[in-house]
Amino acid sequence: MSRQPRSARFRALRRRIPVPVWADVTLRLSAALALVAFVVLIHWLDRDGLRDTVDGHTSFLDVVYFTMISITTTGFGDIAPVSDRARMIEAVIVTPIRVAVLFIFVGTAYNFLFKRSWEAWRMKRIQQTLTGHLVVLGFGISGSQAVRELIERGTEPGRIVVMDPDPERLDEAEELGCNVLEGDASRDENLRAVHVDTAQSVLVSAGRDDSSILIVLTVRHLAPRVPISVVVRAEDNEVLAQQAGADTVINPVKFTGLLLAGSAQGTQTSDYLVDLASAKGRVQLVERPALPQEVGRSLDDLPDRARGLRLIRAGQQFGYWEPEAGQIEPGDQIIAIMPTA
Repeated sequence: MSRQPRSARFRALRRRIPVPVWADVTLRLSAALALVAFVVLIHWLDRDGLRDTVDGHTSFLDVVYFTMISITTTGFGDIAPVSDRARMIEAVIVTPIRVAVLFIFVGTAYNFLFKRSWEAWRMKRIQQTLTGHLVVLGFGISGSQAVRELIERGTEPGRIVVMDPDPERLDEAEELGCNVLEGDASRDENLRAVHVDTAQSVLVSAGRDDSSILIVLTVRHLAPRVPISVVVRAEDNEVLAQQAGADTVINPVKFTGLLLAGSAQGTQTSDYLVDLASAKGRVQLVERPALPQEVGRSLDDLPDRARGLRLIRAGQQFGYWEPEAGQIEPGDQIIAIMPTA
């Protein structure tokens, strides 16, 4: 059996851990060594309160030796505290430090032997039960900007799954808190690994139109009912993307042209369009189902200071000026402008 290329091999879903492994080890060891050095200093300053039963002289090496057997609670008895002050130091200072060092090493063992194994098992369970999540296929310029905008709009990063063949791009997605999977998004096994069939929606931005259309075709085959949005750059490929199964086709070149044309007719038009599209703007363009309390009302009479623009009913679109928008019905979709919270 031939070996699969790296981009096609399955890799389990992962999520960025708060502290890297090397940093965690360094912090724990540094804390333990600092406590040991502190105890050595205390014993050295109070070395007259210690008695060496071997030669009667307490050297620096004896102090280090006594510190280590004290912290590890071994206690051979060849060196012992004899003065009241030395015994008080052992009881009040050294004993709490001994417990702290013990907890540091026990915590390290727990972190590496149990916690990380638990995290791996938990991520496996998350991967097996993924549903209602957002799948982003391609984390280039468009994909990464889309993820950041989703997070700005309040989407939990843990609900976003990013797939890309580039490990460096996945590192950026992990920094944002997303779940990531390294692999080729046009392969069935990788899409099944992120449970594309139970996703809320799929965003495709592979960087090349032919790759994006192939991914859309594969996703639609595995997930017939999941909404798919795709980025294509050539106008001729928009129809192909729709025929492949995309619900929304976005052409950034065409959108840039619209902004340029708008700026030619008015200096504020393009700014307002960007304001609508961004979560950081004063207003936001949203699409949502009609609320129960809106049924029977006009599209011009929406609550929460919303301004209705378009009504979608049974696949048909109606503007706010058309008669059909005069009464909202159950199952309608509404496109409206709302003030940003």
